[in-house]
Amino acid sequence: MNLHRLIAPLALSAALIAAPALQAADNPDLARLAQRLTALDANPEINSFAAYERLQARHALDALAAASSRERDAALYVAERRVQIAEVSARSQAAQREVDRLDRERSDLLVEASRQDAASARAEAERLRLQAQMQAEETERLRLQSESDAAAMQDVETALKGVAGAQTARLSAAREREAKLARQEAELVAGGKLPASKRDSRGEVFALGKDSFAAGKAGLSGGGDSAVRTVAAYAEAISAGSVKVEVSGADAKLAQRRADAIRDGLVAGGVVGSKVQATGRTGKAERAEVVFPGK
Repeated sequence: MNLHRLIAPLALSAALIAAPALQAADNPDLARLAQRLTALDANPEINSFAAYERLQARHALDALAAASSRERDAALYVAERRVQIAEVSARSQAAQREVDRLDRERSDLLVEASRQDAASARAEAERLRLQAQMQAEETERLRLQSESDAAAMQDVETALKGVAGAQTARLSAAREREAKLARQEAELVAGGKLPASKRDSRGEVFALGKDSFAAGKAGLSGGGDSAVRTVAAYAEAISAGSVKVEVSGADAKLAQRRADAIRDGLVAGGVVGSKVQATGRTGKAERAEVVFPGK
């Protein structure tokens, strides 16, 4: 642990007690609260948490030290609450970090096998992509070579289209296997189910169920939040370059708020905020979709 991180808060808290000494002597409550804050800063297991709350507590102790006799009761009440909040927040954040660490370890163990399969599928897809690229380059060379003979050109193109079609089918199958493994990995990591998906001119589209929002509400329901977090895990699994959230409904403002709620859920699930574009618009039917362009 950095020695300065431990010494600095101890020095600040000690100052509240020692300077001015007469105020602490006249106000035992100030000394008692400063002692609690010092103990919190000195605890190496939790002193890195609740920095803002501890700062507010120090300000409240400063205010108590400077309070007149008429203002002292109110200042004491605020200082008591601020110190208590700092203590509870530090312990709560430390406990939450430990819970998160254990949860990550569990998830890592569960998804390791799935990741190995996904890596194999990605390697196969890349091999087929390079093979298809080489085939395309060879096609172009033969096309230029045969340009003077239209009949020969037609024969060559016909043959190569057949080869390219078979290659494209194999590449498509490999990508589908990769996507399937990514879906399995996402559901395993998030502990939920991916919504139904389709492919159209926009890319791969996941349609959230109508029960993702309560009637007339912008906040995600429990099921909607689970679905969005699973979609976020899928975005991580496929290394999505961008994500579009599209929501429509009778109320354009409500549609935009719902789109923002889905975007916030994706970001909470690990998607980089700058990659997500959220749009709400007026539409005849209520619809909430997450789109992965080009997928």
